[in-house]
Amino acid sequence: MHADQFETRLAIVRHRFATTLESKIADAVVSADHMSRSGNGVTKHVSESYRHLHGICGIGPTVGFTATCEPARAAEVALIQAYRESRGLTQTEVLSLKKALERLRAAAASELRLMYQRGG
Repeated sequence: MHADQFETRLAIVRHRFATTLESKIADAVVSADHMSRSGNGVTKHVSESYRHLHGICGIGPTVGFTATCEPARAAEVALIQAYRESRGLTQTEVLSLKKALERLRAAAASELRLMYQRGG
């Protein structure tokens, strides 16, 4: 594959990642308050948020969003135990998740701004 074809494909993946990043973070923020309750939807909220955050951790650095990785990883860590145990979050886990999501939102906003300034 030629370098320009690779860059074109990478730009497409970067754009797709960027267009979904804010909504994935927003969904996790909204879901955070529902993750400590009991009921049928709790594990769904935990599972979906974990998968979204795991994707941000894995794909983000590859497409140039390196600053989002650390807070995304912290948010993922706040969810991992509950995700593995198929349960809701403890209050401590909810607080850790919310703090990590605040940092993630700020890092993502900064990197998105830089990407759009560069014309990407």
